[in-house]
Amino acid sequence: MTPTPTTVVASDLDRTLIYSTAALGLTMPDAQAPRLLCVEVYEGKPLSYVTETAAGLLAELARTGVFVPTTTRTREQYGRIHLPGPAPKFAVCANGGHLLVDGVSDPDWQATVARRLAAECATLDEVRGHLVRTADPAWLLKERVAEDLFAYLVVERALLPEEWVKELAVWAEERGWTVSLQGRKLYAVPKPLTKSAAVREVARRAGADEILAAGDSLLDADLLLAADRSWRPGHGELADTGFVAAGLTVLPERGIAAGEKIAGAFLSAVRPQ
Repeated sequence: MTPTPTTVVASDLDRTLIYSTAALGLTMPDAQAPRLLCVEVYEGKPLSYVTETAAGLLAELARTGVFVPTTTRTREQYGRIHLPGPAPKFAVCANGGHLLVDGVSDPDWQATVARRLAAECATLDEVRGHLVRTADPAWLLKERVAEDLFAYLVVERALLPEEWVKELAVWAEERGWTVSLQGRKLYAVPKPLTKSAAVREVARRAGADEILAAGDSLLDADLLLAADRSWRPGHGELADTGFVAAGLTVLPERGIAAGEKIAGAFLSAVRPQ
């Protein structure tokens, strides 16, 4: 008997599948706005949403394929999200720094990541020190380290100088790091720390024949390039740079409507014909 093909569906979360109030992107009259389901609460307040239609699609997807939430969020931040459907067996957090198996970080994967970071890029201390020294208190709101793997700043976006971001990107590139600006957060992430590497490991363990993916930011580019088929919304860093790749579908939808479209595309791709 020929084994049933297995497909891994790896998707970024924030501004790809789930949306904060600020990121909803609803331009229609209030009376025509879709019903929303809250999927994240923080400090007692609703924070992130999907449309009710997307919720149904994601629940079915989780029951049909190997669905892998793939996020730059820390494990703690990811733990606040409650997507519809059964809990995924695998999840990727910290931009590939942690591979969760049934909610627990895999120690072998952690060791693999640590070896790559030690061998291939500048240290977190060096990069963080540069961020703190060069950031201006006029626009810097918070400075954080995530999982002892990468750093990010929370900024006042309207006051953030574009030239400073460009200079930082060049400085980071020379040291094997990537800079990504998403909403009010500016990330500095080691290049060896990738979502695609962790998703390939999931595919190996699951015996998958195909990888589907979606994402909106520069930190998702490697994931989309590694996928057999992928989708990106009409908003975000990748849209701003005109990013294209083999097998990539560029959606015209923006905001939470794009999240619903991506969920539907995933389900159509994995649902038995």
